[in-house]
Amino acid sequence: MSPTVIWLIVGTVLCVMEVGLPTAFVELALGIAALIVAGLSLFIPQVGLQVAIWMMLSIGLTIAMRRLAPKRTSRLLEDALEARTLTEILPGQTGRVLYEGNSWQAFSEADQAIAPDQLVVVLGRRGTTLIISSVPQFER
Repeated sequence: MSPTVIWLIVGTVLCVMEVGLPTAFVELALGIAALIVAGLSLFIPQVGLQVAIWMMLSIGLTIAMRRLAPKRTSRLLEDALEARTLTEILPGQTGRVLYEGNSWQAFSEADQAIAPDQLVVVLGRRGTTLIISSVPQFER
């Protein structure tokens, strides 16, 4: 099998894989680079040079296509800043809160225990854990 056919197969497989396994356009960039090298392989017979060209094209296309990938933005802190406790949460401990209709694990940065069914402020998020603090008395 000629290098041109191999590059065409590899390029096609990588482009199709992007549809099934989205990787923020990385597989697509590698596939397009392989398809370009398939065309160049008709003029450049050295496989080592073809691989080097494919690697450079892959890096360049991956960087260029990163602009097409959706920006990861968290809706947290944009929509709602308040949650309601489902369990008692001791200072520096985790518990459960109701936030935007879903139960979340929450870590308390409050100085005192927060009772169940209390309004709390969402300060941020670490993974799937919300960082919360009790609502000051005058804001309730």
